[in-house]
Amino acid sequence: MERRNFVKKTTLGSLAGILGMEIVFGSKIPENYTLLGLQDPDPFQMFNKDKEMVVLNSQPWNMEAVAHLLDDRITPNKYMFIRNNGLVPENINVKEWTISFDGESVKEKKTFTLEELKSKFTHHTYQLTVECGGNGRSEFDPPAKGNQWTIGAVGCASWTGVRLKDVLKEVGIKDNALYIGYHAADQHLSRDPKKEPISRGVPMSKALQDETLLAFKMNGEDIPLVHGYPLRLVCGGWPASTSGKWVNRISIRNIVHDGEKMTGTSYKVPCHPVAPGEDVKEEDMCIIESMPIKSLITYPKSGAMIPKGKKLNIRGHAWAGELEVAKVSYSIDFGATWSDCTLEKPINRLAWQHFKASIDFPKTGYYEVWARAIDSKGVSQPMLLPGWNPKGYLNNACHRIAVKVS
Repeated sequence: MERRNFVKKTTLGSLAGILGMEIVFGSKIPENYTLLGLQDPDPFQMFNKDKEMVVLNSQPWNMEAVAHLLDDRITPNKYMFIRNNGLVPENINVKEWTISFDGESVKEKKTFTLEELKSKFTHHTYQLTVECGGNGRSEFDPPAKGNQWTIGAVGCASWTGVRLKDVLKEVGIKDNALYIGYHAADQHLSRDPKKEPISRGVPMSKALQDETLLAFKMNGEDIPLVHGYPLRLVCGGWPASTSGKWVNRISIRNIVHDGEKMTGTSYKVPCHPVAPGEDVKEEDMCIIESMPIKSLITYPKSGAMIPKGKKLNIRGHAWAGELEVAKVSYSIDFGATWSDCTLEKPINRLAWQHFKASIDFPKTGYYEVWARAIDSKGVSQPMLLPGWNPKGYLNNACHRIAVKVS
């Protein structure tokens, strides 16, 4: 049903784009009529995604990449994962779009139009790593409820916008400000206007970082609708749920924000390790902040076949939430020994880092290439699954690819 409603609200030109050709006599389409060819449209065309992307859910839309699609140094829009909690907004009037600032700790409520935001504040561009907190959930046992992400709910696009801290300075915040919470134009799955599908936030220390943006461009172009057009919050290095899409209001709070999916067990992990399958009380759960150290081999695809005597060149990315990646290594003997990769510095803070290595194999046969990263505090990725948690968050186990040498 969501697909059909989305299509009904889409412009004629966009409908033609989804179909891949001009709609002849399109001007004569009856009001509220849904074209037969669009009653169950191709989501890859609808969101301009590569057909190798994997759809996990359509209520709401959730889609991830496979490892080799993420080989670009800057993630193209067509390979960026989709993680929605509600329905994509159906009616957006950019000329009338506003963002308001309110809450207990704002000195005076203020509202800016999108054009005022763009003209009043300096624009900044950063490459920022955005990863779903549940990336890797499919590996947990016992299974955790939710979208069964594998490894593709991550990306590092180039984001352009204004610094949230610059806007907050203009707005004026009180000394007791503790948190910000975002509110947005997406609809709850029930379409009940009184319910928000998600309203999360971050502490003021994160809100005031240089790299925390109110972004209106992704990779140099207007942010695609499904990724938050015309305005979204981007909090690189933290769970993607803190990077609210379609943002139209930000509350400055004197408490930890208590919006939808900030309370209960959403985006929280046990404060202390628990046994697999154990029930955990809400008061024993801690909010996820900086994401853990992680790496991904993006070339070659798993299942690569090479002739004996030929080196295998691998490459990929590594990231460490708020921290920098200090080292990436690879293993071809299931973690018994490790060799260093060449690792680049990040282009800016909170951007992922690129690594590469050239590997010799001693004989013909089946191998697995594992990648392991270590952050600037010396914390390493676990070789296999990290500690189990009820919601299946923060799986940062070593990524592996299969290789056959013949």
